[in-house]
Amino acid sequence: MDSTRPSVTVTGPVVVGTDGSDHATRAVRWAAGEAAARGRPLRIVYATGTSHSGLYLSREDIRQIDDFAEGVLEKAAALARRLAPAVPVTTALGEGETTACLLGEAGPDATIVVGSRGRGGFAFLLVGSDSLRVAARSPVPVVVVPSGDDREPAGVVLAAVRDEHDGETLRVAAALAARQGVTLSVLNAWAFLENIGSMVTMLDGVDRLAEDRASETARLVAPVREEFPDLVVTEHTVRTGSVPEALVTATADADVIVIGSRRRSHPLGSPLGRVTHAVLHHARCPFVLVPHT
Repeated sequence: MDSTRPSVTVTGPVVVGTDGSDHATRAVRWAAGEAAARGRPLRIVYATGTSHSGLYLSREDIRQIDDFAEGVLEKAAALARRLAPAVPVTTALGEGETTACLLGEAGPDATIVVGSRGRGGFAFLLVGSDSLRVAARSPVPVVVVPSGDDREPAGVVLAAVRDEHDGETLRVAAALAARQGVTLSVLNAWAFLENIGSMVTMLDGVDRLAEDRASETARLVAPVREEFPDLVVTEHTVRTGSVPEALVTATADADVIVIGSRRRSHPLGSPLGRVTHAVLHHARCPFVLVPHT
């Protein structure tokens, strides 16, 4: 890891978005628990979007929207205080769109939490557009809490890694696992076809590729083992036909999956990259996206 880079932290305050939906309520619950574990404040934000639709809304319309939003915030704050009595809880009502409001409320060391969908989402979409935009644009870690039934804790934080660029992601995952007192499972899933045409493929074949991947994983994990000597860390280097499928399957046995953002600079396709986008949509546990610094 490059020591000259600023570190991404998961020890700062927690900012969560809500709109009163069931998905948002799950996000508030997760955020309250995380704020309590960190011993840091929780900020609950409702973005009305009225600043962008003011030409089409009367003052009475805006007042009613604001009243509804305030009611949602009050209920969310009451829930958070009940779940985490020691956590300082504040609320914010924003007139802008969701992404701008959440990013505006989050400081440089905060973590943003959102539900997988909100009131405006279509039922068949696993992750809504607001959640995707926040994940794609945020300079701080973003947690997307999926829908679905609550399940028993697995006692595992899953870190998905690929190469040397994931050192900071792994460190963030290790910090989460250490604070929760659970195992850190490091998974490097790779597909043979991704390497077709490389000199390594031509000269050494699949066995050499597997060895290289295992060595890369070990190099990534070594600094984490040194920084967190009491943390139980397991390493898994897996050859698979589909990297997204392997990661999604692994989330069934994890409390959270941590992935580094690989954002595309061109406008075509998902800005988050194919693997990240697929796992975000189908993960069976909360998804933590760590920005590459």
